[in-house]
Amino acid sequence: MRRFWSHANAARDGEGYHILLDGKPMRLPGGAVLRVGQAALAEAIAAEWQAAAENVAAAALPLTQLAATAQTRVAADPAASVAALLRYGEADLLCYRATHPPALVARQAAAWQPWLDWAARVLDAPLAVTAGVMPIAQPPAALHALERALAARTIAELTGLGVAVPALGSLVLGLALAAGALDAATASELAALEEITQAQSWGEDGEAAARRAAIAGEIAQAARFMELSG
Repeated sequence: MRRFWSHANAARDGEGYHILLDGKPMRLPGGAVLRVGQAALAEAIAAEWQAAAENVAAAALPLTQLAATAQTRVAADPAASVAALLRYGEADLLCYRATHPPALVARQAAAWQPWLDWAARVLDAPLAVTAGVMPIAQPPAALHALERALAARTIAELTGLGVAVPALGSLVLGLALAAGALDAATASELAALEEITQAQSWGEDGEAAARRAAIAGEIAQAARFMELSG
């Protein structure tokens, strides 16, 4: 997209806010005006558009994309988002531990188990743990508890989780992020623990590091969107 505006700013719109581009409300591809409920989020979205280059890539507008997704997709069918996210709880990354080397096994136990303990304590969702990649069934009561936790989240939180949870491979880490119990950088490191451990032992691969940084960036933007929407 080529930049066609000179100035972007947020404006109050009834009970919410919209973004003005040269005084005109920003519209989504379907024609609806983009609206958000929080001044801080509206101002951050306006800042994205104000800072945009002459040729604007979609990646330069992450908060805008998340707000549009929340308005046009998630709000229309929250149950679908809950169901999609719950599948990550059925095969949560934290429940599948390495069998070797011993240092990685110990590191996963030390770094991951506290968050499974958090899920059991705070969400009433004790999940089973295994070694290796063979799938295990999780207790139905724990999955129901995770489903309740997701159903209690706002549209904005479900939208942010829709990005963060697949990137992390862990519903538990995503819910801890949404709850403010975990920050985005730490969550990214926990999800990439095996890669980080390998890099520390054998040396960093440039492409892998770049991929890991890109994923961490997505998680950070999802966390920021949830925070600004709070």
